[in-house]
Amino acid sequence: MDLEFVKRIGIAAAYKGAGVLRSFFGKISEIGKKGAFDLVTEADTGSEKLIIETIQKVFPDHSILAEESGLQQGDSGCQWIIDPLDGTTNYAHQLGLFSISIAFCLNEDTVVGIVLNPLTGELFTAVSGKGAELNGRTIHVSNTKTVADSLLVTGFPYDRQIMLDALITRFSNCLRASQGVRRLGSAALDLCFVACGRFDGHWEQNLKPWDIAAGALIAKEAGATITDFSNRPFTIDKKEILATNDKIHAEMLSLLALKDKI
Repeated sequence: MDLEFVKRIGIAAAYKGAGVLRSFFGKISEIGKKGAFDLVTEADTGSEKLIIETIQKVFPDHSILAEESGLQQGDSGCQWIIDPLDGTTNYAHQLGLFSISIAFCLNEDTVVGIVLNPLTGELFTAVSGKGAELNGRTIHVSNTKTVADSLLVTGFPYDRQIMLDALITRFSNCLRASQGVRRLGSAALDLCFVACGRFDGHWEQNLKPWDIAAGALIAKEAGATITDFSNRPFTIDKKEILATNDKIHAEMLSLLALKDKI
């Protein structure tokens, strides 16, 4: 399969979705809730609809997994994983840290990743085995050698109330050890910012495949090491993700390990 062609179609779909998000930004009339903290807006659904339509015009037989509409069965070997608005809470509060995330999987392996910030115009892309790019320029992870010299980023899951003690313990450990910890509100951007060296490491729990499929490939292709908190190989269906510049990975694993069961 021509993955460069797949990437071009994915980018076109991302830009179509971005137009929807920009048109609604600051003008949302209704905000719904899928959970206590999990928001959905007309921008999410409008963006997703246009992204799917753009992809299906070219690949009508491909399977699609999208955050709002779920799974549309198709060719089991070819699947698109779509988050039409990663960072809905930011978006709803008119904070410009949000993105569109589109991944393409071939036989369950993520081989194309696309993350676009509609407001800044930053487009992160990767094709398996060919490196990662930001607006067409090759990107690499940072060269920071210790957590003490690192800027980290994390996120908190929507069901955080049931694991608050563990979240706070890990956050405290990393905050004490590093130069600082940020919480942006878009896991896709977090991973892309690790990929281009703005952050040295990212950890988070209870993400969905559409949150991380594209960003994880982009980070990996930029040189990141990605595992779960126990240093087991990462897959997009895991409940934990740790992505670092590799040099601080072992140190981050020790900071995330809970000495006593919480």
